[in-house]
Amino acid sequence: QVQLVESGGGLVQAGESLRLSCAALGRTFSSYIMGWFRQAPGKEREFVAGIHWRSGNTYYADSVKGRFTISSDNAKNTVHLQMNSLKPEDTAVYYCNVLEYYGSVSPSGSWGQGTQVTVSS
Repeated sequence: QVQLVESGGGLVQAGESLRLSCAALGRTFSSYIMGWFRQAPGKEREFVAGIHWRSGNTYYADSVKGRFTISSDNAKNTVHLQMNSLKPEDTAVYYCNVLEYYGSVSPSGSWGQGTQVTVSS
């Protein structure tokens, strides 16, 4: 299995932006559907965004559509999540993972340590 390392989280004010990164160690993403998930305090982990590595096609949860953008950097074997117009309800630990298939919201790999995003009002 591929080992995933998330980074880029932090503390921001509502309306500001953050860019998260997910790097794969040991393998390339070339044959995967990759996704971002998040888990807020007291809530279950939820799907945020997915990307087909080869085609670049993307899909999003309704709660982030129009504000978040998932992208891939083939040369660096990294997946990014650009988060704009952040809201306090976006506060969560963000994780990346492999998705079962394009359009799926179910993870199929191991979880990394995640990266904390905190949005103050």
